[in-house]
Amino acid sequence: MAKVLVPLAQGCEELEAVTIIDLLRRAKIEVTTAGLDKQPVIASRGVKLVPDTDLDTALKQEYDMVVLPGGLPGADHLDNDPRIKALLRKMANSKKYTAAICAAPKVFANAGILDGKKATGYPGFLDTMDLPNTEISNEPVVKDGNVITSRGPGTAMDFALELIETLVGKEKRIEVETALVRP
Repeated sequence: MAKVLVPLAQGCEELEAVTIIDLLRRAKIEVTTAGLDKQPVIASRGVKLVPDTDLDTALKQEYDMVVLPGGLPGADHLDNDPRIKALLRKMANSKKYTAAICAAPKVFANAGILDGKKATGYPGFLDTMDLPNTEISNEPVVKDGNVITSRGPGTAMDFALELIETLVGKEKRIEVETALVRP
């Protein structure tokens, strides 16, 4: 069974976080949510999220993918956490998957894992950074090797479905998507 870590920072975008967690679990993917500390997470719109564990505990396990929800100031908190940057570099060096949506791809850029990649993110983030070796896209979801990025809350479902397809195949993606009754 595929294992995914979703770090949850104070001020994360709840629509993105919950959509990612929900859809991956519908696909029978083992998802661990981890707060940067041991407190409940108050998301950007005031929704209280209770992580499964804290990041230090979660880091004692291995994962097939790490997914960063965006939102502000959540993405800033992820970006300022050296444990997150070390984990992203470890995942990239191990050829494992990293995924980020909205403002969170900037964490990837600052960790150095977008170098030589095509990526997308919320307008005004990646495109304002000095990333001469990154191709910035306006596509809703971009997969380049083991790095997957997406634009924002409106693309969260497409993003999560891409993560499912990447981890467990197109059949499972279609099964989950069909049950969602998407147009």
